[in-house]
Amino acid sequence: MLADLLSESYAADFEESWENERTETPVRAFAVRLHATGCSLRETTTILAELGVERSHGAVWNWVHRLADSVCDPPTAQPSRVAVDETAVKINGEWSWLYAAIDVDTKLILDVALFGHHGTDPAAAFLHGLRDKHDLSNATFLVDQFGYWTSLARIGLNGRVDYTDRNLIEKWFHTLKMRIDRFHNSWVGSRASVREWFEQFVHYYNRQRPHQSLDGKTPADEVLN
Repeated sequence: MLADLLSESYAADFEESWENERTETPVRAFAVRLHATGCSLRETTTILAELGVERSHGAVWNWVHRLADSVCDPPTAQPSRVAVDETAVKINGEWSWLYAAIDVDTKLILDVALFGHHGTDPAAAFLHGLRDKHDLSNATFLVDQFGYWTSLARIGLNGRVDYTDRNLIEKWFHTLKMRIDRFHNSWVGSRASVREWFEQFVHYYNRQRPHQSLDGKTPADEVLN
């Protein structure tokens, strides 16, 4: 049974991303697929242990990260509706703010950025970086407060207050904090490590996590196909 599971999970194109790993490639592929289908790191390592493979949570996350590094993420998009917002995260006991934007129609996370404070200036900086990465010529930004309008106007983008469709970005923040449970309290570590975990999660969400609303496809599949 284990051989069948590993065979189904294995793909030859994983080899280059996982050179010089001590764990067999089919095992790593199986673990990444488990995590992509919704298993937590703890659940994934427990399943591996039941199959006789003892590996740490960090090892599994590193396997996911190695794959994330091998693919450009996110793909360039031409969204028509973008929900943007920020959420507070505590790092080493001090508050920071994570800004994120999502394509409402494809569910693609367009970008994330971490700032030491929130307000018009960091919002404008985030939107400026977003404009450099994607074609926003036909995009309408959905926001929950008029304060964002100043930032949007500064960058030359269009927006409107929306309390329904823009909730998609709040749901994504909730999913992020549930999956990276260290944010339930305070992250202990460098800001660089926080950014790295955010990037890894964006890769997972965009390219590995199937969405029921997209007929089982990932956001990246929806954009690229």
